[in-house]
Amino acid sequence: MAGNTSRPGASVASRLLALLDAFDGEHRSLGLSALARRAGLAPPTAHRLVAELVAWGALVRQPSGNYVIGRRLWDIGLLAPSPSDLQQIASPFLHDIYAATRATVHLAVREGTQVLYVDRLMGHASVPVVSTVGTRLPMHPTGVGKVLLAHAPDDVRDAVLADLAPVTPYTVTQQGRLLADLRHVHSRGFAQTVEEMSLGACSVAVPVRGADRAVVAALGIVVSNLRRGRGQLVTALNVAAQGIQRSLVASSTE
Repeated sequence: MAGNTSRPGASVASRLLALLDAFDGEHRSLGLSALARRAGLAPPTAHRLVAELVAWGALVRQPSGNYVIGRRLWDIGLLAPSPSDLQQIASPFLHDIYAATRATVHLAVREGTQVLYVDRLMGHASVPVVSTVGTRLPMHPTGVGKVLLAHAPDDVRDAVLADLAPVTPYTVTQQGRLLADLRHVHSRGFAQTVEEMSLGACSVAVPVRGADRAVVAALGIVVSNLRRGRGQLVTALNVAAQGIQRSLVASSTE
């Protein structure tokens, strides 16, 4: 979240961006006072800038008086090339996994030190899932996050290791244990979590590679437990990941 934008010399652009950055997965609807506080702005300044954002379509004022992100930002976000292209290419393979398992399937990429979920098919089973398309979550308690972290640059890994906040009682918060998990991603080719992000939810995930063999995304599935069928789930994910890679290679040569 952007902060300290009330300091003298802060540009109008930085203040507008701070207001937009005040929203996240846990703060999808905010009143003016909360917006000003989270953006680090004086209320009169926030009131004036929020009015401009509403007029442009970046924010929408609800009947309750709270503000939410406007459709115009969504439309602009769809123009971002990498995630949307990847989502389009991967979509048929996600549907194949979903058809075979009826479980929640995720496609995610790394954004800084977080996981950005770019696609999701929701399963029928009553397994708690906190992610939605566009959600950003920490890397260390998620299966897709562990895959992406295992293949991330050293500075990203070090930043994540420095702040291993617990999400559930089962979240891995010991640096040595997480490093062991990351080594297992390389040796076994997949990551797994057991109730680290949500109680009652387990996950497995595999890397998705691009045309140059670099890891560009992670593909994961969420189930109630991994005591049976983990091998079959990993196999299904790897088949889909390889299919996505072949499609990415074909797309890059067109």
